[in-house]
Amino acid sequence: MLYALLGSALAAYGVVVGALFVFQRHLLYLPGGGRPDLGALAAIGVREVRLTTADALSLLAWYLPPGDGRPVIAYFHGNGGHIGYRAERLRWFAHEGYGVLMAEYRGYGGNPGTPNEAGLLTDAAAALDFLEAEGFAPNRIVLYGESLGSGVAVPVAVQRQVAALILEAPFTSVAEAAQYHYSFVPAAALVRDRFDSLARIGDVKAPILILHGERDRVVPVRFGRALFDAASEPKELWVAPEAGHENLIWFGAFDAVHNFLRRWLG
Repeated sequence: MLYALLGSALAAYGVVVGALFVFQRHLLYLPGGGRPDLGALAAIGVREVRLTTADALSLLAWYLPPGDGRPVIAYFHGNGGHIGYRAERLRWFAHEGYGVLMAEYRGYGGNPGTPNEAGLLTDAAAALDFLEAEGFAPNRIVLYGESLGSGVAVPVAVQRQVAALILEAPFTSVAEAAQYHYSFVPAAALVRDRFDSLARIGDVKAPILILHGERDRVVPVRFGRALFDAASEPKELWVAPEAGHENLIWFGAFDAVHNFLRRWLG
């Protein structure tokens, strides 16, 4: 009976591990439903644009040209929901005069395609191509990566010359984040879309700002600190002692962003 129970437990464990492997992208990418609506954002000059990817997808994005002398922020959002969930953030950037290209990923916001690491990096390249076609020099383009978007922004900052890189609640890699959340299985070994920012961030030449909450339970602050330690100078770390994963803006994160950009971009 003991062997039977042990065999059943091992079989159940194998089923759990197999399910996590097979459905891992359903756990990582949570696009939500529907196509985002500009709504009141249109009144402040935000418009819908289309980004054409190297693999011939046409992706919806939102674009707001900057005020005179301001940089434009290429914004890559987190794994949950679409760009419509970031409307308040776009309003804040607009209030400060920054331009914003709020890129939307394949499979998100009604866009065609299926999200995966290679695809999201291709989408990000299309966003930078759009800004270059709009006439922005690299020293006026800022990359902003929110959570999962940090794993998109870091390799783009390695491949392209940009003015600055801002990472909000970033992880070292999806593999390490998965191991943190699923410690009872060899999660790191199962992950296919690894987004290994730790291996890449040392090659970023632009000034870096990392924002993190001390009470973040989704991506613990130790991940942000590890990225900061691995990054090259110039770099800054801003930590909010009371903030979690999704509420950094309530604790002054955008003020930190504005001050950082003012110091480095004028």
